[in-house]
Amino acid sequence: MTMRSVGSAALRMVEEVRRQFDTIPGLAEGLAVPDYATCVRISTDASLKKMMARRRHALWGRDARGGARLLAGALVSGVQVAISASNSGGAWDNAKRYIETGMSEEARSLGPQGSEAHKAAVIGDTIGDPLKDTSGPSLNILIKLMAVESLVFAPFFAAHGGIIFDHL
Repeated sequence: MTMRSVGSAALRMVEEVRRQFDTIPGLAEGLAVPDYATCVRISTDASLKKMMARRRHALWGRDARGGARLLAGALVSGVQVAISASNSGGAWDNAKRYIETGMSEEARSLGPQGSEAHKAAVIGDTIGDPLKDTSGPSLNILIKLMAVESLVFAPFFAAHGGIIFDHL
Protein backbone atom coordinates (compact mmCIF):
# COMPACT_ATOMS: atom_id res chain seq x y z
CA MET A 1 0.00 0.00 0.00
CA THR A 2 2.80 2.43 0.81
CA MET A 3 4.67 1.69 -2.42
CA ARG A 4 1.49 2.24 -4.46
CA SER A 5 0.90 5.46 -2.54
CA VAL A 6 4.42 6.68 -3.33
CA GLY A 7 3.95 5.83 -6.99
CA SER A 8 0.59 7.56 -7.36
CA ALA A 9 1.77 10.63 -5.42
CA ALA A 10 4.92 10.79 -7.57
CA LEU A 11 2.82 10.69 -10.75
CA ARG A 12 0.62 13.51 -9.44
CA MET A 13 3.78 15.44 -8.55
CA VAL A 14 5.20 14.97 -12.07
CA GLU A 15 1.91 16.18 -13.57
CA GLU A 16 2.01 19.27 -11.32
CA VAL A 17 5.61 20.05 -12.25
CA ARG A 18 4.78 19.72 -15.95
CA ARG A 19 1.75 21.97 -15.44
CA GLN A 20 3.93 24.58 -13.78
CA PHE A 21 6.48 24.48 -16.61
CA ASP A 22 3.62 24.96 -19.10
CA THR A 23 1.86 27.77 -17.23
CA ILE A 24 4.54 29.78 -15.39
CA PRO A 25 6.44 31.99 -17.83
CA GLY A 26 10.23 31.89 -17.42
CA LEU A 27 10.28 28.83 -15.14
CA ALA A 28 12.26 26.65 -17.53
CA GLU A 29 14.87 29.38 -17.92
CA GLY A 30 15.20 29.82 -14.14
CA LEU A 31 13.69 33.30 -14.23
CA ALA A 32 10.53 32.43 -12.25
CA VAL A 33 9.92 30.75 -8.91
CA PRO A 34 7.98 27.45 -8.93
CA ASP A 35 4.95 26.86 -6.71
CA TYR A 36 6.56 24.62 -4.08
CA ALA A 37 3.50 24.68 -1.81
CA THR A 38 1.35 22.78 -4.30
CA CYS A 39 3.93 19.98 -4.58
CA VAL A 40 4.25 19.75 -0.80
CA ARG A 41 0.45 19.65 -0.52
CA ILE A 42 0.27 16.76 -3.02
CA SER A 43 2.79 14.76 -0.98
CA THR A 44 1.16 15.55 2.37
CA ASP A 45 -2.38 14.82 1.20
CA ALA A 46 -1.36 11.48 -0.29
CA SER A 47 0.42 10.34 2.88
CA LEU A 48 -2.45 11.38 5.17
CA LYS A 49 -5.13 9.74 3.03
CA LYS A 50 -3.32 6.41 2.98
CA MET A 51 -2.76 6.50 6.75
CA MET A 52 -6.46 7.17 7.35
CA ALA A 53 -7.43 4.09 5.35
CA ARG A 54 -5.33 1.84 7.60
CA ARG A 55 -6.57 3.56 10.76
CA ARG A 56 -10.19 2.79 9.89
CA HIS A 57 -9.40 -0.92 9.78
CA ALA A 58 -8.03 -0.81 13.31
CA LEU A 59 -10.90 1.21 14.81
CA TRP A 60 -13.99 -0.07 13.06
CA GLY A 61 -13.40 -3.78 12.60
CA ARG A 62 -16.31 -6.21 12.97
CA ASP A 63 -15.68 -6.51 16.71
CA ALA A 64 -13.08 -5.46 19.27
CA ARG A 65 -11.33 -8.83 19.09
CA GLY A 66 -10.80 -8.34 15.38
CA GLY A 67 -9.24 -4.95 16.08
CA ALA A 68 -6.98 -6.49 18.73
CA ARG A 69 -5.90 -9.18 16.28
CA LEU A 70 -5.24 -6.57 13.63
CA LEU A 71 -3.17 -4.52 16.07
CA ALA A 72 -1.15 -7.55 17.18
CA GLY A 73 -0.57 -8.61 13.58
CA ALA A 74 0.43 -5.09 12.58
CA LEU A 75 2.92 -4.89 15.43
CA VAL A 76 4.54 -8.24 14.72
CA SER A 77 4.58 -8.11 10.93
CA GLY A 78 4.89 -4.34 10.59
CA VAL A 79 8.15 -4.20 12.51
CA GLN A 80 9.66 -6.94 10.37
CA VAL A 81 8.45 -5.41 7.11
CA ALA A 82 9.61 -1.91 8.14
CA ILE A 83 13.10 -3.16 9.01
CA SER A 84 13.27 -5.25 5.85
CA ALA A 85 12.07 -2.37 3.65
CA SER A 86 14.56 0.07 5.16
CA ASN A 87 17.48 -2.35 4.98
CA SER A 88 16.80 -3.65 1.48
CA GLY A 89 16.22 -0.14 0.13
CA GLY A 90 19.51 0.97 1.68
CA ALA A 91 21.30 -2.05 0.23
CA TRP A 92 20.06 -1.28 -3.29
CA ASP A 93 21.12 2.34 -2.89
CA ASN A 94 24.56 1.26 -1.67
CA ALA A 95 24.95 -1.20 -4.55
CA LYS A 96 24.60 1.63 -7.05
CA ARG A 97 27.11 3.77 -5.15
CA TYR A 98 29.51 0.83 -4.91
CA ILE A 99 29.57 0.46 -8.68
CA GLU A 100 29.75 4.21 -9.31
CA THR A 101 32.71 4.82 -6.99
CA GLY A 102 34.77 1.88 -8.27
CA MET A 103 36.87 1.95 -5.10
CA SER A 104 37.67 -1.75 -5.12
CA GLU A 105 38.80 -4.20 -7.78
CA GLU A 106 35.47 -6.00 -7.56
CA ALA A 107 33.54 -2.73 -8.05
CA ARG A 108 35.68 -1.86 -11.07
CA SER A 109 35.09 -5.31 -12.55
CA LEU A 110 31.34 -4.63 -12.57
CA GLY A 111 31.94 -1.93 -15.10
CA PRO A 112 31.72 1.83 -15.40
CA GLN A 113 28.58 3.90 -15.35
CA GLY A 114 26.35 2.84 -18.20
CA SER A 115 27.35 -0.83 -17.98
CA GLU A 116 24.68 -3.50 -17.59
CA ALA A 117 25.53 -3.91 -13.88
CA HIS A 118 25.25 -0.16 -13.34
CA LYS A 119 21.92 -0.02 -15.21
CA ALA A 120 20.58 -2.82 -13.02
CA ALA A 121 21.82 -1.04 -9.90
CA VAL A 122 20.09 2.19 -10.99
CA ILE A 123 16.82 0.28 -11.36
CA GLY A 124 17.35 -1.25 -7.92
CA ASP A 125 18.03 2.19 -6.48
CA THR A 126 14.83 3.52 -8.06
CA ILE A 127 12.87 0.83 -6.21
CA GLY A 128 15.01 1.03 -3.09
CA ASP A 129 14.66 4.77 -2.48
CA PRO A 130 10.89 4.65 -1.76
CA LEU A 131 11.42 1.55 0.36
CA LYS A 132 14.03 3.10 2.62
CA ASP A 133 12.71 6.66 2.58
CA THR A 134 8.93 6.18 2.76
CA SER A 135 7.67 2.64 3.27
CA GLY A 136 9.91 1.68 6.18
CA PRO A 137 9.47 4.93 8.13
CA SER A 138 5.72 5.15 7.41
CA LEU A 139 5.18 1.66 8.80
CA ASN A 140 6.85 2.82 12.00
CA ILE A 141 4.40 5.74 12.18
CA LEU A 142 1.47 3.44 11.37
CA ILE A 143 2.38 1.04 14.17
CA LYS A 144 2.60 3.89 16.67
CA LEU A 145 -0.66 5.41 15.42
CA MET A 146 -2.53 2.13 15.76
CA ALA A 147 -1.15 1.46 19.24
CA VAL A 148 -1.94 4.95 20.55
CA GLU A 149 -5.44 5.01 19.08
CA SER A 150 -6.23 1.58 20.49
CA LEU A 151 -5.19 2.78 23.95
CA VAL A 152 -7.14 6.03 23.65
CA PHE A 153 -10.34 4.43 22.37
CA ALA A 154 -10.20 1.19 24.40
CA PRO A 155 -12.40 2.53 27.25
CA PHE A 156 -14.99 3.77 24.76
CA PHE A 157 -15.17 0.43 22.96
CA ALA A 158 -15.24 -1.46 26.25
CA ALA A 159 -18.28 0.56 27.34
CA HIS A 160 -20.12 0.95 24.04
CA GLY A 161 -18.57 -1.55 21.64
CA GLY A 162 -21.40 -4.06 21.74
CA ILE A 163 -24.03 -1.44 20.91
CA ILE A 164 -22.01 -0.03 18.02
CA PHE A 165 -21.14 -3.38 16.49
CA ASP A 166 -24.70 -4.71 16.75
CA HIS A 167 -25.84 -1.97 14.35
CA LEU A 168 -23.12 -2.41 11.71
